[in-house]
Amino acid sequence: MTASGAGTRTAQPSPPRANGYFDNDSMIRRLHRERALALSGPRALLMQAAHPLAVAGLLAHSGALDDPYVRLARTAEVMNVITFGARRDAERLTRRVRAMHGSISGKLPETVGRYPAGTPYRADDPELLLWILYTLVDSTEVVYQTYVGRLRADDREALWKDYRLVGRLFGLRPGDLPRSAKDLRAYGRQMLTGDALQVGDWARRRAREIVLEPPVPDLARPLLATVNFITAALLPDRIREQYGFPRLPPAAVREALVRAGALYVRRGLLPLLPPRIREVPAARRAA
Repeated sequence: MTASGAGTRTAQPSPPRANGYFDNDSMIRRLHRERALALSGPRALLMQAAHPLAVAGLLAHSGALDDPYVRLARTAEVMNVITFGARRDAERLTRRVRAMHGSISGKLPETVGRYPAGTPYRADDPELLLWILYTLVDSTEVVYQTYVGRLRADDREALWKDYRLVGRLFGLRPGDLPRSAKDLRAYGRQMLTGDALQVGDWARRRAREIVLEPPVPDLARPLLATVNFITAALLPDRIREQYGFPRLPPAAVREALVRAGALYVRRGLLPLLPPRIREVPAARRAA
């Protein structure tokens, strides 16, 4: 989970499956074994930064937007251990995150959206942790369905069941979490249409640098341009507009471009890739 955790909220999830919390039949493993899911990380981080209190309490304190690539790598490592590793290792890492964030609190230095300067925040606020968790689930679903394959209603339900367990590892209690995938989608709609989200100046400046100006060699610039387009195109419209990313083609054209690229990846590229290339190393070790 990106920059989240609760120092005093230590409710433990249900008993693990085999050696870890998940097995190879679990939905979270089936999705996150795909390397294509790496595209979900930047999208999730940009969505998280659209919440002023999440920026202040969970991202700014951790340096997530000052060193975003280290942060994304660390997030990927923790999620890989939770998803593919042993229970004891997952508990060790998430216990450390909860302890690290349990002491973080403060007040907003300036007004952002509906939140006036001086609004208090704390990193173990379950409302912030739920938003962070939602961005991870939503980005996982969006990227998987765009570039790998379809998800049925029962697939989404199984995925949310797995992520509920992840949320509890990071300190959320059962009552803090939507009961079903349908309830989760209703929560997402409420957040995206309400006034809780507002990209502030600091987040806009740093987040744009995350997407548009990463430290990559010149030879990788053409690939970077493609990844930038994908990241921006897959963001919810309202959040993308608040970041002020360069104007994209009209929605119909944008969707056609993404859909065409996705069709090539799903039908032309992925079926030809051997597991050692298509799947993340943690998934192959856990197989």
